[in-house]
Amino acid sequence: MGKAIMVQGCTSSAGKSYLTAALCRVLSNAGVRVAPFKAQNMSNNAGITPAGLEMGRAQLVQAAAARVTPDVRMNPVLLKPEADTRSQVVLLGQVNRELTALPWRERKAQLWPHVQGALHSLLDEYDVVVIEGAGSPAEVNLRASDIVNMRVALEAQAAVLLASDIDRGGSFAHLLGTWHCLTTEERARLRGFILNRFRGDPRLLAPAPEWLEAQTGVPTVGVIPMLDIPLPEEDGLWGDAPHPGGEQDGFVAIARLPRVSNLDEFAPLGERARWVTSPAGLSGANAVILPGSKSTAADLRWLRATGLAGAVTRAAHAGVPVFGVCGGLQMLGRVLRDPQGVDGGQPAEPGLGLLDLDTTFAAGKTTALTTFTDPETGLSVRGYEIHHGQTQAGSGVETLAPGLLWRQGNVRGTYLHGLLENPAYLERFLGWAGLRPPQPLASLDARLDAIAARVGAALDPRVIGEFL
Repeated sequence: MGKAIMVQGCTSSAGKSYLTAALCRVLSNAGVRVAPFKAQNMSNNAGITPAGLEMGRAQLVQAAAARVTPDVRMNPVLLKPEADTRSQVVLLGQVNRELTALPWRERKAQLWPHVQGALHSLLDEYDVVVIEGAGSPAEVNLRASDIVNMRVALEAQAAVLLASDIDRGGSFAHLLGTWHCLTTEERARLRGFILNRFRGDPRLLAPAPEWLEAQTGVPTVGVIPMLDIPLPEEDGLWGDAPHPGGEQDGFVAIARLPRVSNLDEFAPLGERARWVTSPAGLSGANAVILPGSKSTAADLRWLRATGLAGAVTRAAHAGVPVFGVCGGLQMLGRVLRDPQGVDGGQPAEPGLGLLDLDTTFAAGKTTALTTFTDPETGLSVRGYEIHHGQTQAGSGVETLAPGLLWRQGNVRGTYLHGLLENPAYLERFLGWAGLRPPQPLASLDARLDAIAARVGAALDPRVIGEFL
């Protein structure tokens, strides 16, 4: 069986996905056959494998870091929140309606055998599996139903690194408190603490790391600096990132929907992007984007409740380019029909009527990597599809690519996630908006190399040496 190293966190957003990607690239650079693994993700940031199956975006990035083909075994369970108390269950890349219908705690016993199978198949195939935890292992109320943190560590006999976000403060209390919440067997898996996102001189931390080791017997094996090298993560990294100065030269307003999905596809907009939640945010916008949504009808009602629906409509009539992606495309149409309750909406929900399109939600989900030539620009573009909606075009809209891309005046809509990640199409889109392209984002591969170099240099060499 291959070896396993696991990154857990004291809290959500401690940087687990980021550190896991860094370790994958560090080990790959050392010639190790390495694969990522996360038993269960809860995120609407998803992507598609070459096999046409769905998995968490963070694990797709980690697979790229490991230089391996993305495989749903790397993320066997993906939970996609549809409401505060409801999530769609994607098991090994496909929606499982039976598990989706079960109460939260009743799912775990049925999911664990799939987690075990995926984990052991990767351990059999690779030299090292780098495992990412979820939330915190200190959530003792969830211990009995755990399938993602210490239960996985024990199953894989993993060396666990526990990370805390020191930029938020309270790290030593978080680390000590989490250690106290673990059982004796679980503590035995801990190999080191990591202080993540540190600003300043690490020498100023003394004597706290020594004090912590005296309390727990666990050394601090890394002080990772705050890195301004972005990666797509599980949740809304790009939605939360400010873009100061974008308004000076014009901006693209993106609706921050409550159930927004696939935020990272708009990262190439850089400082041109401004996420908005009210009509005032659209004032002066050079273009408007309605992004994807996991609950399209509910988010469409939110648009109306906030007044954004009217503001988007007025902007479109004023000639401002409006672009809808997946759920945003569906909202721009005339009607959303949901006869089977797939989207959780009403049997029929009126759209904004800016595109002559009708959408019906089907039980089956379209998941595919797609490449096509856009006749409007002559560009060959690629992206990925994840949608239940089946959309029919009326006579008032121009079909640029059947089933994928439509235009009606200055309003466009697409089912293709990642369209703006094609540099030439991004430049053309910004040209329609009268904007210059932002400073281009370095390639994902270059960013992964830079992160690996910085994280690898900040870790105790023995952490990696154990796996070479």
